[in-house]
Amino acid sequence: MFKKLFISGAFLVPFLFSAQEETLKSESRISIIPAVGYAWRLAKMPSGIPKDTRDYIKGLKTGLNIDVSAYYHFKGSGAIGIKYSNYMASSDGRLTVQGLNGEAVSGFVSTKDNISFVGPAYMFSNFKDDTKHKLFYDIALGVITYTTKTGSVKGTGSNLGLEANFAYQYAITNQIFIGPKLGVTAGTLSKMKYNGTTVNFGEDEGEGLSRLSLSAAVTFRF
Repeated sequence: MFKKLFISGAFLVPFLFSAQEETLKSESRISIIPAVGYAWRLAKMPSGIPKDTRDYIKGLKTGLNIDVSAYYHFKGSGAIGIKYSNYMASSDGRLTVQGLNGEAVSGFVSTKDNISFVGPAYMFSNFKDDTKHKLFYDIALGVITYTTKTGSVKGTGSNLGLEANFAYQYAITNQIFIGPKLGVTAGTLSKMKYNGTTVNFGEDEGEGLSRLSLSAAVTFRF
């Protein structure tokens, strides 16, 4: 009796391990990927502006960039999910503008900018491959929103936006990867609201929100 059980058990062991491996693989269907880094806005500065104005704008062209995405993986290399990103920058300085009577008016100003993006995304990766070197590419189409505040004046606007990222990561464990990520966010506003008043921009005067980002990204697999 015991001999028969032992022999039966010996035949069952490989199948039990195989079933366990399949279960472990099937568990890693969700990926959460937060990232933190810096971004550079790509819009050109106006020509012929004073040095103090140029320095002031430069402070708004570089800022902190954070993003997080969540994906559900299919049986192959593809995954679908949602992505959120946020760019924050601020600048202080003295600006000189032309007054109503043509005179030069100078004053100290402080501006805080925020550009957010949210939308559905698709990702292609080699996360399931038996390698420590992980790669992924994702692209998202959604809503890009710009908020800027200078003193008591607040401007807001939103439009259709696009975001794409490419990353290399090293697998610390089977569930945690870490590495650099390069991203591009694109979007332009043709109008904005300032303290509730809508201002339409000219054909070549739209607010460019495109930026390039470099971040450290961590992938958590579940």
